[in-house]
Amino acid sequence: MKLDFKKNVKRNMVANAASSGIRLLFPFLNRTLFLWLLGPAYLGLNGLFGSILGVLMLAELGFGTAVVCSMYKPVADDDRELLCAYLKFYRTVYRCVGAVIFFGGLALLPFLDRLVHGSVPPDIDLHVLYVIHLVNTAASYFLFAYRGVVLGAHHRNDVVTNIRTGVSIAQYIVVFLILLVTRNYYHYVLATVVFTVVQNVLLVKASRRLFPDIEPRGALSREVRRKVVSDVKSIFMHKVGGVITNSTDNLVISAFLGLVAVAAYGNYYYVVTSVAGLVAVVYSSMTGGFGNKIYTESKEENFRLFMRMNRLSMVVVVFCSAMMAGLYQPFMEVWVKGDPALMRHALTPALMVFYFYIMQSRQVLLAFKSAASLWKQDRWKPIVAGAVNLGSNILFVLFLPDAYKLDGVIFSTIIGFAFIQIPWESHVVFSSFFGKTEARAYWRSYFGFAACTFALCVVAWWTARIVPVDGIPGLALKGAASAAAVSVLLFALFRRDISALLHSRKAAPAGERGA
Repeated sequence: MKLDFKKNVKRNMVANAASSGIRLLFPFLNRTLFLWLLGPAYLGLNGLFGSILGVLMLAELGFGTAVVCSMYKPVADDDRELLCAYLKFYRTVYRCVGAVIFFGGLALLPFLDRLVHGSVPPDIDLHVLYVIHLVNTAASYFLFAYRGVVLGAHHRNDVVTNIRTGVSIAQYIVVFLILLVTRNYYHYVLATVVFTVVQNVLLVKASRRLFPDIEPRGALSREVRRKVVSDVKSIFMHKVGGVITNSTDNLVISAFLGLVAVAAYGNYYYVVTSVAGLVAVVYSSMTGGFGNKIYTESKEENFRLFMRMNRLSMVVVVFCSAMMAGLYQPFMEVWVKGDPALMRHALTPALMVFYFYIMQSRQVLLAFKSAASLWKQDRWKPIVAGAVNLGSNILFVLFLPDAYKLDGVIFSTIIGFAFIQIPWESHVVFSSFFGKTEARAYWRSYFGFAACTFALCVVAWWTARIVPVDGIPGLALKGAASAAAVSVLLFALFRRDISALLHSRKAAPAGERGA
């Protein structure tokens, strides 16, 4: 069954755009209320528990990704019986994973105190709070989260996104009221558990409504299970590296610098993840479509589609990077009210912009790589990058001056992505699926976009800097001036691409246009 790529991408992009708006606005209000009503130490606890549970979620091993990608071919072949067998297999795995996460998390209880440098808020029992977070994380695995693979394999992530968006709106409204009325952190966390259950119930109902003939039954053959397990082994190594890279930053900061430093880092990192949600509107809408195209179209057609989607994504990345360069520090000044414990010098936002760009520049490549199931070829990449990140994290925190220790943590992550992950994963895609000619076209485009991004970041920074107004009015004026300058230059540089994308015309062959 050949899926309608354009139609599904549009549906997914609309859903993701709405979701991104919610993820930008509500978490920002939530974090702001935390800072103003409870204080930075509570934000630090959120970041710490998120990192610990991120490590525990390694127990999932990557089965979800492996099963979704394994289902692309049965979807293309319209093999319902095999899809049902995959779903039953995945349900069994997820229930086992939930048990491992829950009991593994309980085993960490005696060691929690060692992961916090300094004191915790006096009204908080660290262990009770951790158990509530743990229950919230494990709940999805015991409930119906496994049904999401059916929607993902059919390129209907918009359904999952719409459910999560609706539940998130209701959840944030409730927790806002809880914070305002009770200022009780326990009530806040317990409410998240309730909404996790609600989200899972809605997910299973939507999945059964759209695909009533796909239910967990039957059994996978030994050969198919062996293929899934082989993919899982490779994906697990990617997940380990990802956890080492992402989750250990907060752990190192908490252990060496304290919870307030975790909150400061979390604020800057929050901006990165929030803006990244705008780019995710593009690339997260296409993975399932790539998976279907791989089995229904030629490699030449796949490369044209890949380059077109990559250019679409990169135009957004360039604009977002430039706007962040201009507004990052003025925004932080307004948000945290100039609190010296939460404000950092100019190097921190500059590194965060670099981190944002280098992460987002690879997302379409990763989406295609995942759809093509190219995990085994670079399974050692994230382990090597994660080890470099962790080692350099500790070295920078130990030996850099106090004012730059946090910057060292950010810079160590950039090193791993720039010199290990990006070169390695791009080599895999172009040596295993495409070819040298396509690789040259891709890298010409990549470095062209990098040069344009640097130039526009300088323009946006300078434009915002010359606006002589502070506070919220100043932030609005700086944003308007930077957006105008960047938009004009961006359209001049990429007018043909932007025009083609706006009118949904077929992109020219890759390599005909430079960045």
